[in-house]
Amino acid sequence: MTAATHSTLFPQVPDSADAVLDGLDPEQREVATALRGPVCVLAGAGTGKTRAITHRIAYGVRAGILQPSSVLAVTFTNRAAGEMRGRLRQLGAAGVQARTFHSAALRQLQYFWPKAIGGSLPRLVDRKIQLVADAAAACRIRLERGELRDVTAEIEWSKVTQTVPADYALAAAKAGREAPRDPAEIAQLYAAYEDLKRGRSVIDFEDVLLLTVAVLQDRHDVAEQVRAQYQHFVVDEYQDVSPLQQRLLELWLGDRDDVCVVGDASQTIYSFTGATPDHLLDFRSRHPGATVVKLVRDYRSTPQVVHLANGLLSQASGRAADHRLELVSQRPAGPEPVYTEYADEPAEAEGAARRIRELVDAGVPAAEIAVLFRTNSQSETYEQALADAGVPYQLRGAERFFDRPEVRKAVSSLRAAARFGGNDSLLDDVVDLPSQVRAVLSGEGWTTQPPAGSGAVRERWESLAALVGLAQDFAAAAAGATLSDLVTELDERAGAQHAPTVQGVTLASLHSAKGLEWDVVFLVGVAEGMMPITYAKTDEQIEEERRLLYVGVTRARERLHLSWALARSPGGRASRRPSRFLKGLRPGSGAATGRTAAGGPGGVERGVGSGGAVAAAVPRRTQRTPARCRVCGRTLTDAGELKLMRCEDCPSDMDEGVYERLREWRALQAERSGQPAFCVFTDKTLMAIAESVPEGERELARIPGVGARKLNRYGADVLAICAGQDGVGLDDDD
Repeated sequence: MTAATHSTLFPQVPDSADAVLDGLDPEQREVATALRGPVCVLAGAGTGKTRAITHRIAYGVRAGILQPSSVLAVTFTNRAAGEMRGRLRQLGAAGVQARTFHSAALRQLQYFWPKAIGGSLPRLVDRKIQLVADAAAACRIRLERGELRDVTAEIEWSKVTQTVPADYALAAAKAGREAPRDPAEIAQLYAAYEDLKRGRSVIDFEDVLLLTVAVLQDRHDVAEQVRAQYQHFVVDEYQDVSPLQQRLLELWLGDRDDVCVVGDASQTIYSFTGATPDHLLDFRSRHPGATVVKLVRDYRSTPQVVHLANGLLSQASGRAADHRLELVSQRPAGPEPVYTEYADEPAEAEGAARRIRELVDAGVPAAEIAVLFRTNSQSETYEQALADAGVPYQLRGAERFFDRPEVRKAVSSLRAAARFGGNDSLLDDVVDLPSQVRAVLSGEGWTTQPPAGSGAVRERWESLAALVGLAQDFAAAAAGATLSDLVTELDERAGAQHAPTVQGVTLASLHSAKGLEWDVVFLVGVAEGMMPITYAKTDEQIEEERRLLYVGVTRARERLHLSWALARSPGGRASRRPSRFLKGLRPGSGAATGRTAAGGPGGVERGVGSGGAVAAAVPRRTQRTPARCRVCGRTLTDAGELKLMRCEDCPSDMDEGVYERLREWRALQAERSGQPAFCVFTDKTLMAIAESVPEGERELARIPGVGARKLNRYGADVLAICAGQDGVGLDDDD
């Protein structure tokens, strides 16, 4: 879910240029009012960069300083471009071009091709992998399915770095790339691929940029016509530009410098595609007089999440790390990140699904929860676990919302109802817009209650329910809106791929999660070999893996769960260990570079509050003799270790059954008393009880966290649970 959809969906258009600036913080306002010359915005995760640059454009347009048609804003995804257009429209700055690099270049290429080259522009191929397969066949080189994908990626990298086939081997070696085949073979395949395209009169997406660059370089008249059209440029996610995109931007600009770039070197995660933060980091060298604004106020995440994110980057190295931004959370305190260790991957997936089920049952919308993983191959295990737990989910990167058959059919039905509603008996007894939409979509399969289970039926219902919810929001924001108005809104959203929220947990790779955010994030598989990934060998590759984890952490607004498995499959050798990136950050993992989150033991979870509350600080008791680990005898100093009376890394002998029954009992007590679960007992106290399984009050009283008051109030129930009695507390009255 994006910040735009999380906030008010349909805000009122500001009534003046000055009103556009209302609500901006001092740094955002500085961005919005710096309308001339080169501007560089260094914007950390969650600091409102899109808000700043859209308000900048809107302020310039509303103040009469910028002409809407003279502004070109470019970013990297259709979703981001669509969101930008939507925000500009809401700010009263319709008419500004907000596009991806490829979309803007293709539009120019289609317009100028007949004049500059002659004839029609060659057909654009959506997927080049079949062409690569044909090139391999022509070269009599056999490629496995995985190799085919990897060779295609190498060709894409070569083109965005402007590397010709003859130079591939040298360029790949210089860049430290691990070629999937012999470099000479890849160069041969690359050359054959280019020959095939020419023979079939087709171009690919990289050609769109290459050909636009060539036309602008070779045809001075065309370049001047483009520059006359666009005088002001804004580039979002500037840390991800490739050398080819940078060259295109330079040709658009010519000898002018009215350009605003926005980025964060610490979020550079696409170097495998040719992206480099060097253009962002060198901006001030190229433009010595540039205005530079740093956005570090984090409005997205709690201080606990921000602390972990800052801690990750504090251990980074390299040029991007030298320019890292120290975020400062603007939100109230939240729960500490939770660290959980599992025996194997299926157990990790089941554990995440169980906790997600608890969150959904407690009222957290499924759409505000995400499970993020390093590779798409990890998705299937979590799909199955969530389905088994009865939790709806959606795959990020799957079919676009407005392209789904049920959505297309539903919009068609709404359009027909808007035109001929007077003859539709479904609409006879309904007046307001939401009721009309519900009536129309009931004919498409929408019901007031979702169907049981998961699968295609549930997915169709979720899509229709998202349209119903959108209609309710639209009607609330636009008094007197008609069905025709809603259809117009849906058409605009479809063009921008600005989908409404689907009520399901998001499953996504870390790369595809960039630019999104959720209330609760589960970062899974945070183990060596997966994070960093096994094939990350060089220092630069390792640092990019660290930045990828940083991006994952900063997707969370309130709650963050990090987990790893010791083995891949049940019964497998427990040879894995937590990611090196968590060293010094997770409790018990060595020296930290600052304050560390309160932690718990390995084996179950290493953080505070699976229920989402911040545990009160546990005062350390004054002891005449040092407290020692009951397993290895080491002196204990950490508060979490003192509570458990053992070292963080020493093996746990916890009775899982007792622990789960204690958690169920605690949830019931918390519900009855109307207080957070941790006020009954913290997770660590429950773990300590489940590890020692006390038989009497004296043993129970010795456990840190069980004071006299709680012993009197809860002691009998806890001891009964430890003794294996069923139904404890179910009939008690507080």
